[in-house]
Parts: sequence; structure tokens; C-alpha cells
Amino acid sequence: MEPTKPNNSPHKILVADFDGTMTRYDFYDLVRQQWPMPPDDDPWEQYVAGRCTHFEALATIFARIRTDEATLLKLVDRMELDPALPAAVRRLDNGGWRVVVASAGCEWYLQRLLHDAGLALEVHANPGVFSANHGLQLRLPEQSRYFTKTTGIDKIAIVRDALSHAPEVAFAGDGRPDLAPALLVPAERRFARGWLAGELRARGEMFHSFESWTEIADQLSTPKT
Repeated sequence: MEPTKPNNSPHKILVADFDGTMTRYDFYDLVRQQWPMPPDDDPWEQYVAGRCTHFEALATIFARIRTDEATLLKLVDRMELDPALPAAVRRLDNGGWRVVVASAGCEWYLQRLLHDAGLALEVHANPGVFSANHGLQLRLPEQSRYFTKTTGIDKIAIVRDALSHAPEVAFAGDGRPDLAPALLVPAERRFARGWLAGELRARGEMFHSFESWTEIADQLSTPKT
């Protein structure tokens, strides 16, 4: 299948998280379930408590993986990429929207899922290398123009860059690193689920809720009256 390529000259940009946004489940959460740790030693709980960065938490979680590549790829499939994603991307492209993936996760699994879906999107995510003996070794993207030590990829910088190039920018996400970039775009082009949706509600911020990424494409593709 020929990959769906992005619109090279859009007048609208959708910046989208990947784990838990384009997919139903987050990779780090599936890994935590497969290789659990005591609550006091759980890197994710340490991140939530402010004792380590988001990148450090994911790097520690991913390094605990101990399996072969074929088995790990089955776990990746359990993330459940939205099966209607390719058609939704084409619909957005036809409407002048360019999709930019901004992820604090890892390119290693992200690009595999997009490739298998026949998608060639602009992706900003942390690089990583897998080995059966050392797990998935997450690396900081120090050469990226969107680099930050806390999450690896700075989603705030990506959204600000999009706002400087396009009159219409939308953002979609589900997690803690998505809060600040979501607040940069107008409420009518802000999409959230999971933790992000709960936090926006608690702050009294308006947004569109969604359960599947295709719902975002439906909303952005609907002509405004």
C-alpha cells in the first residue's frame, strides 16, 4: 500500500499526540502491566509525584522490558491504532489540514504502527533502540529543534511553531505533557480524552472530548455554519 503523504502546503495544522490519542492505549501503561513494579518503586508514580521527569520515567519503564522483538511487537499491536486513521488523515488532507504527530513516547513503536497503517506523517518523538537484553533504550532527541530534557520532545514549541505558520491550529491529546500545548489553541480546536480531559474540566476550560481519533477528523472536517 502506498503511504498517505501529508499536504505540503496546508493552511491548517493539527498537532496530535500519539499514545492514547491515535491509539486506544498508551505503550508505557501496557509495559507497566506486563512488567509491574511495587508502587514505591514505580517510575510513573515518581514522575507524578514530581521526583523525576517524564522522560526519565518512560526511559526506566521501557528499560525493564525483557522479551524478544516479535513478542514485544504483539504488545505494540495491543495499543490499538484507530483502524480508520488512514481514511481520516486523507479526509483532513483534502480539507487543507496537515497532521503533525508530537509524542513524548518512542519512535521505535510509533513509526511501526504508522507504517503498517500506510501512513507517512511528520513525526516528532524520542528515538530508541530495542534489544532483548536491555529492553527499549529511550534516547533524548538532542538534535531536534523541539528538544527539551523533561519530555524529550517539546510539544509546546511544536504548537507555537505551528501557530506561527498557519492561521488555524488544532491540538489533540490525553496526558500530562499535553496540557500546556492544548491551552495554546482556541477551545473550539482543542481535543482531549483521559487525564487531559479531566484536568481541563477541573480548570473550567472548554474542549471537544473524543474516544477515537477519527472523531477529531469528523469535527474538523465538518463545515462551520
